[in-house]
Amino acid sequence: MTYTQTEPDHGSAASATPADAAAEPVADIDDVARVLAPDGTRVADSALDPWIADLSPHELRALHRDMVLTRRLDAEGVALQRQGQLALWAPCRGQEAVQVGTAHALAAGDFVFPSYREHGVLLARGARPEGYVLAWRGEEHSAYDHTTINAAPPQIIIGAQTLHATGWAMGAQRDGSTDVAVAYFGDGATSQGDVNEAMVFASSFRVPVVFVCSNNQWAISEPVTVQAKYPIAGRAPGFGIPSLRIDGNDVLACVAAMRWALDRARRGEGPAFLEAVTYRMGPHTTSDDPTRYRTPDEVEMWAQRDPIARLEAYLCAAGVLDDSALAEVAAAADSLAAEVRAACIGATTRAPETVFDHVYAEPHAALAQQKADYVQYLAGFSAGEDLA
Repeated sequence: MTYTQTEPDHGSAASATPADAAAEPVADIDDVARVLAPDGTRVADSALDPWIADLSPHELRALHRDMVLTRRLDAEGVALQRQGQLALWAPCRGQEAVQVGTAHALAAGDFVFPSYREHGVLLARGARPEGYVLAWRGEEHSAYDHTTINAAPPQIIIGAQTLHATGWAMGAQRDGSTDVAVAYFGDGATSQGDVNEAMVFASSFRVPVVFVCSNNQWAISEPVTVQAKYPIAGRAPGFGIPSLRIDGNDVLACVAAMRWALDRARRGEGPAFLEAVTYRMGPHTTSDDPTRYRTPDEVEMWAQRDPIARLEAYLCAAGVLDDSALAEVAAAADSLAAEVRAACIGATTRAPETVFDHVYAEPHAALAQQKADYVQYLAGFSAGEDLA
């Protein structure tokens, strides 16, 4: 465990400013807290063990199931985009453990603020099949009801959701609630001002928010070694926020770390920061070609650390999973993919003027006039008028 801190220690190595940052490399990817080794064996005496001691076989199977479903959903999203059914898709293959593990630790009242890649978080929160694709198809601004699954719409603006999460947490704090906000973002977002500003507010007001950074090694085509000479988790103590650097391909470590962070937030101890060291196996989005900036050897090395294979090895060895259970999960994954495909291809495009609907909670005269003008403008096309 590299950056485990129960309280910020401004004199520690984690918060110290190196004399020559350029001379030191980013910490090794194995310099992390974990429960399961890459081969699926249990790490002896992991400091995270107490946080997951109560996980039942049912809960372990649920973690595995949601990871498998997330991967199948992700593959379907890529396929739909390649077939012209979606405008874009942000693959999450390889990052299933951090998404599913952290989401499974949440309570129903907690609220998540995802980036555009957290398909596994939305799945774990209960999103319906259409919720994954209609926004990427351009049919909806948000394809799921945020009040039903307690998840904000996926944020496209890099890092902006950290400010939204912090603001929500400040409101929850003032309402006397024990609910916690969670902001998900990538390593690239940590270079944005929004993330740092959010941490300033979160720390200053000791609000119940957890920052989850999925360090997948690449911000589009920029490696993390360019923007972070030291582990990203080491930045949080500088804001007065304790942090953990965990193996993001170890779902049990992700559950444990999130439970630790949520526990302290609910007790009024303020925010926490998790750096989950993982890897984006696919492109940044379907408009990207990762072969232009990374090597096959690097991808293969991370393939050997696959989060699903790791958990399967552990659960099969423990007798929690067998061939029958694996077949049932595979069938459920195929069924979800079919439902997502049907929801995408069967989508009905709404009338153009509905873009004005639901902008305000109450009737708005100026907006109503704009809508009427737009309807008249559209009618001109069908009437064959010269609109030039």
